[in-house]
Amino acid sequence: MTTEDREVRVPDIGDFTDVDVIDVLVNPGDNVEAEQPLLTLETDKAAMDVPAPHAGVVAEVHVKTGDKVSEGSLVVTFAEGAATAAPTPASPAQASGSGEEVYVPDIGDFAQVDVIDVLVSAGDKIDAEQALMTLETDKAAMDVPAPREGVVGEVHVKTGDKVSQGDLVITYADGAGTASAPHEGSLLAATARTAPATNEPVVVPGVEVRVPDMGDFTDVEIIDVLVKPGDEVEAEASLITLETDKAAMDVPAPSAGRVAALHVGVGDRVSPGDLIIHLDAVGPASTAPAAPGPSPAAPSPASTPAPAPKRAASLPPVDEGAFARAHAGPSVRRFARELGVDLGLVKGSGLKGRITADDVKGFVKSIVTGATPVATEASLPEVPKVDFARYGEVEREPLTRIQKISGPRLHASWVNLPHVTQFDEADITDMEATRKRLKPVAAQREAKLTPLAFLVRACALTLDEFPVFKASLDGDALVMKRYTHIGFAADTPNGLVVPVIKDADKRDLFDIARELGTLAGLAREGKLKADQMQGGVFTISSLGGIGGTAFTPIINAPEVAILGVSRSAMAPVWDGEAFQPRLMLPFSLSYDHRVIDGAAAVRFTVRLGEILKEVQGLLPEDLRG
Repeated sequence: MTTEDREVRVPDIGDFTDVDVIDVLVNPGDNVEAEQPLLTLETDKAAMDVPAPHAGVVAEVHVKTGDKVSEGSLVVTFAEGAATAAPTPASPAQASGSGEEVYVPDIGDFAQVDVIDVLVSAGDKIDAEQALMTLETDKAAMDVPAPREGVVGEVHVKTGDKVSQGDLVITYADGAGTASAPHEGSLLAATARTAPATNEPVVVPGVEVRVPDMGDFTDVEIIDVLVKPGDEVEAEASLITLETDKAAMDVPAPSAGRVAALHVGVGDRVSPGDLIIHLDAVGPASTAPAAPGPSPAAPSPASTPAPAPKRAASLPPVDEGAFARAHAGPSVRRFARELGVDLGLVKGSGLKGRITADDVKGFVKSIVTGATPVATEASLPEVPKVDFARYGEVEREPLTRIQKISGPRLHASWVNLPHVTQFDEADITDMEATRKRLKPVAAQREAKLTPLAFLVRACALTLDEFPVFKASLDGDALVMKRYTHIGFAADTPNGLVVPVIKDADKRDLFDIARELGTLAGLAREGKLKADQMQGGVFTISSLGGIGGTAFTPIINAPEVAILGVSRSAMAPVWDGEAFQPRLMLPFSLSYDHRVIDGAAAVRFTVRLGEILKEVQGLLPEDLRG
């Protein structure tokens, strides 16, 4: 087979370039048929598959979901000789069709049901009652179980197909005790595929890469693994991406080397010190040890007829707080969102209690069949779903990563905290004049003096006088914090993030200004560290640079108050004798009414206005006039 025959490239896609790869449908080692889709591309007009030009075995996939490609880009390489290799001879049972066949069972009145997941492949060894595939109606998802243990001979459906009761989905092969190859994507499979043969260079153990210090975070999700065994990486190259409820961060390679072993996968949770990767150097020739075979599965009891289904019940409402705390990976969270399942109610069966997709499906089945009772407490009414395309042209834009993280947190805060907003304004005429006068001094002290620096300094002084605004509610007690770390909302291309200025009450105006500039720059570049967004006791959201006269900011729970700042404007203010033109700054204080009452909120805003008006108290001592 020529190199040209082995390489699959993006075909002619018209005038489009830099097209998104939205799904990669194969992995190295997969057997594919001619015309089988290898990956899916999406332009702003439509989605399209890149098909296999011939049958063969995938040797390497050169792209991943989220990459951008253009016509001619290399996407897949076939193994040498894969186009002409004869197919593996079928067993007599397969060839004759005498293997036992599995059909879609009774699924009630439903027909043409979506196959949303195929959980086995030809050659897999399966146990009795093991889930073979998942079907989804408009009511619930359900698995098709294996009637007995054995080896899968042929899978007759694929994800996205529609099936009805009685449709053929799986055929068993004869020789039902044969062990199957390691599951694609497992550490064992990866080791087997990448283990070098005799007389080939092998890797020599070198560096263990572990999760670095991430501040107070533990059990952090891995949302992307950027390397695979055998990859050569440079020092500081990103190896994996972690995501907390605040931001995503990469774990870099401490030195150049070759990835010898990968100990984690997407969806796993890790903490500081956990081993994630072995980086090795190339050593002398050796013989690679054979990969151990999988241990035989324990015999499964004979399946028994399923009991008659009980009256179906609707799923309970989702508790956003419990959902956020659940131990589950991104794909499982997305799956649960699609089904409307509260992960806080699902018991995990995975490693360290992690919730798997099978756990979510089992929970749904138990609710639908009535096996699990459902609480009858009231839930919020659902927003009606509308087919907007009926009224004109539409386009779907995916949420950004930050929107996906912040959306549920903001919703949880709005639903769980009784918000009250106090509106007020401050006379900042002298403050603005002083700010402009001190610009040369600020430049000498390597600071950019913005109105936000004055606001942070003023809020720090006010919070020290009203410490309950720094508290957090913990059950039937208040946690009173003896520190003043103030967060500020920073607008970035990917959405809002909240960096935190530590010990704002102990910093002078110029120190705060320098820290604001540094953190805002890191935020825009997406380089904020976890500890730079932790520990805040109070948040400022300033929209004054854009406009507006007032708004109601949502509290950044578990904080109990947040300050929203709008655009300042000149206004006539009565001084007792005449109206004077003064620069007035409108601001809005939202607070948790369980902790702060209205009188305290008014006292806070009045005092904040006084501090902003008397600007001398905000300046370093050497600049006070």
